[in-house]
Amino acid sequence: MDKSFSRQIAEFALGLKYEDLPENVVNEVKRYLYDSVGCAYGGYHTKDVNILRDIYKEMAGTEQATLIGFGDKIPAVNATLVNSLMMRALDFNDIYWKEDPSHPSDLIPAALAVGELVGASMKEVIVAIVLAYEFEQRLCLFAKPGVRERKWHHATLTQFVSPIVAGRLLGLTVDQMVYAIGISGCHNHTIGCPTAGKLTMMKNTVDPMAVQSGVFAALMAKKGYSGTEAVFEGKEGFMDVFGPDWDKAALLEGLGKSFKILECSMKAFPTEALTHTHLTATLKVIVDNDIKPEQIDTVTVTTIARACDILFDPHKYRPESRETADHSLPYCIAAAIVDRQITTNSFSDEKMKDPAIWGVIDKIKGKASEEFEKMFPAKQPSKVVVKTTDGKEFEAYLEYPKGDPREPMTEADLAAKFNALSGKLLSADRQKAVKDMIFACENISCKEFMGKLVI
Repeated sequence: MDKSFSRQIAEFALGLKYEDLPENVVNEVKRYLYDSVGCAYGGYHTKDVNILRDIYKEMAGTEQATLIGFGDKIPAVNATLVNSLMMRALDFNDIYWKEDPSHPSDLIPAALAVGELVGASMKEVIVAIVLAYEFEQRLCLFAKPGVRERKWHHATLTQFVSPIVAGRLLGLTVDQMVYAIGISGCHNHTIGCPTAGKLTMMKNTVDPMAVQSGVFAALMAKKGYSGTEAVFEGKEGFMDVFGPDWDKAALLEGLGKSFKILECSMKAFPTEALTHTHLTATLKVIVDNDIKPEQIDTVTVTTIARACDILFDPHKYRPESRETADHSLPYCIAAAIVDRQITTNSFSDEKMKDPAIWGVIDKIKGKASEEFEKMFPAKQPSKVVVKTTDGKEFEAYLEYPKGDPREPMTEADLAAKFNALSGKLLSADRQKAVKDMIFACENISCKEFMGKLVI
């Protein structure tokens, strides 16, 4: 009898050793840790993060894991959610998009919270993070079409990965890991509405919730709780319920021969991933040709059909919240035209009242391209045509944005991003100290690592 999908995953996850990881994979983990910690410092100030922190402080509980920046120690399950939301809150953390999108770094706090709970070394945490990226990204290739195209949110994929990350650090047996995947995979299917239409705080929260739930599932399995083994392929399991067309090889074959983290992308802009090539192209046109906002007649953005559906939704032309604005291509394009940059400040309450942005936004139109659709996701094409009031036209065409593995962010790019996000919390000396600590973290414990992130 063939082994279940979960059992094959569990055996690989528990068998992987730090010594099995190539040097470039370990370095990439550190790059994503640096990027993600920077995003967490940026999320420190957000209303949604502070609401959750306040709730958990009122609940109290055993001091097991540290909140990044704040320094509070709360139960590991709860710290996982707050820290994951901190990384996710500005929509500035990493992105992988194939058949499905995902943000694998949402899972990093599961490794950090459980690593601190059990007294793990950062070498063990690094292995857990490699597993997070490996299976989150493989699940993005599993369904054809992806679950997002079936109107489900990608947190539906994360539910299967978070117990793997936590379970590895908890030292689960293969059977316990199988149970943990089954426990979490039975109840965390997330509908697509958090990222459709008018967005709310739940846009950034559903994936961290799936991360948190997987940690709890792993703790349940550690205590002897059983879970469904055939949660993927069994009767009324994931594949049965979500419909046909699955790529088993993409999920399971070639494990350990190469590592998916090397294929993930970072974000150069704090916006929805499908906006990035368009923003890069728009800024190229505007800056290269020194076009002022008042000179704009029309801006036509040609993109894939699914981007038109998500990013040019009517709600996106009058965003009332940061969560909607950073998923609104019209708003992002308008802000880029006005300020010649996109930063976290582009979505402040003050900036969202800027009359210059509202003077441009209705001049921006989306155009769907079947040709571009066929190129995606191998390429993320964008064509931006700016017509000025004197009848001239300027255009740019790009196939992938800054941060893509084909045009990776440099160490200088990462440092600039980290320093901008953490500037309100850390001095320049502390920024350098945190960076140095992260890039040498294999030599310390997870507890020491988390302690050095407290402001």
